[in-house]
Amino acid sequence: MFNNQYIQERIKKAETLRENGINPYPQNVKKDISSKEFLEKFSYIKEQDAEVKKDESVTATLTGRIKFIRIMGKAAFAKIEDSEGLVQIYYNRDDLPDGYYNNIVKKLFEVGDIIQVTGFPFVTQTGELTLHAKDIKIVTKAIHPLPEKFHGLTDQEIRYRQRYLDMIVNPEVKEIFKLRSKIVSIIRRFFEDNGFLEVETPMMHPIPGGANARPFVTHHNSLGVDRFLRVAPELYLKRLVVGGMEAVFEVNRNFRNEGMDHTHNPEFTMLEFYWAYHTYEDLIELTQKLFEKLFSELNLPTKMNYGDIEVDFSTPFRRVKWEDAIVEYSGIDRDKLRDKEALIEFIKSKGLEADSSLNIGKLQEVLFDEFVEKELINPTFLTHYPVDISPLARRNDQDPEIADRFEFFIAGKEIANGFNELNDPIDQYNRFKAQVEQKDSDDEAMHMDLDFVRALSYAMPPTAGEGIGIDRLVMMLTNQHSIRDVLLFPAMRPEKDLELSGELDSSDKPKCKKCGNDKEDELKPAKKGKGYFCIDVAACKKRASEK
Repeated sequence: MFNNQYIQERIKKAETLRENGINPYPQNVKKDISSKEFLEKFSYIKEQDAEVKKDESVTATLTGRIKFIRIMGKAAFAKIEDSEGLVQIYYNRDDLPDGYYNNIVKKLFEVGDIIQVTGFPFVTQTGELTLHAKDIKIVTKAIHPLPEKFHGLTDQEIRYRQRYLDMIVNPEVKEIFKLRSKIVSIIRRFFEDNGFLEVETPMMHPIPGGANARPFVTHHNSLGVDRFLRVAPELYLKRLVVGGMEAVFEVNRNFRNEGMDHTHNPEFTMLEFYWAYHTYEDLIELTQKLFEKLFSELNLPTKMNYGDIEVDFSTPFRRVKWEDAIVEYSGIDRDKLRDKEALIEFIKSKGLEADSSLNIGKLQEVLFDEFVEKELINPTFLTHYPVDISPLARRNDQDPEIADRFEFFIAGKEIANGFNELNDPIDQYNRFKAQVEQKDSDDEAMHMDLDFVRALSYAMPPTAGEGIGIDRLVMMLTNQHSIRDVLLFPAMRPEKDLELSGELDSSDKPKCKKCGNDKEDELKPAKKGKGYFCIDVAACKKRASEK
């Protein structure tokens, strides 16, 4: 994988460093000050009333990746970047040891390398606070060139597959993941402050349960049995409620062997929590308080754009019943909603498919998916779901066809699902049986979990539970429209054999700065700084003029 011409040139430079007694990969390197701290600490120099603004009485050491170099004969400017941002450095031949500038720094240090620079702060004629280098050391030599400055890294597949490169070239990407980390941290503190205990439940299950989803299957060699990667932790968390843990939560990874699109990834992060002696109405109130906490801690405005739409996060959030929403947005008469034949006829009249083997809840879901979901822009709690599509939720006492359940939507996307938990073991057993009977027509129907039914037989107190999709929540709060943009390493198709290819990705391939030519055998590295030029100048000028 190191056969590329430009990688080979950098490897040779690393060897040249070694020949000069310089380790291109030293270990004992300590950071002194960050770029942000440097700019804040020495900002006073900008206020000096002097022709040359500087402070040679202080010394600072910066460590970071070279992002830009401009060589001007005996001197050079460069920009180095760390986790806090960019800082400009200046260095020249006379301030460095004899021959070090011409033979080492100028020839062997390149964009992408990580270096450490020590010197004093000064302000350039353009007013930029800069570090005047008295010492420059290599920290890590990069043997793979960064994408060419003027083209950047725009290929989405490369961005997702090589997230490390994405973060180097597009620093704003790191801010999204820093915010994601803050969101998860705030959520954890919020639940702990409200008396919940964080727990950990198994990732490999003997039976896939807790959600209607197709599982990933693995094999346990020692036990000689198949195991299923967790599709949801729900049934284990409720076992803990049976055991006396009355308020529990888990921030967990779930795995579902289903399709991928802009809102679905095979593995994703969920928050699930269960609260004994509370109802789904209490969960709705708690969820609103969680959002108020997030917006307060993150200092976010209550009105935010998500793409082309504005979402108003002011509380209290809207509440609407499932059947009311379907009537409102699809136009169906209410008296047809629970009449299977009339419901099928209406669905077909809208040009949609209606499978007669589906139950009423599933048929209503066809209308919901087509007409309702996309209309739920501002945060909305949709309540009173059909029992048919809520196999783990408790029946409503007044209407046994309805479950005490809600889902939470923002910008037309489901963010959370919660309900009063079913704690009648006989009812739960029968619903599992009904799900098993549907498996011929629905491969995502649930399996029978006899141990969970046995756990309920020991009495689970009245409990409400909820799951919130962390990935989709982060998408909303960062205005990202693909789940891959909030996952550090999203699922991707297998990459071609890197060992055999030895090729740079298309966005990494060097291109002539003048004409854009990307044929490697026709290019040569620029003498000053980063970039490449055509060997054949006349052909370059012709291509540039035609372009």
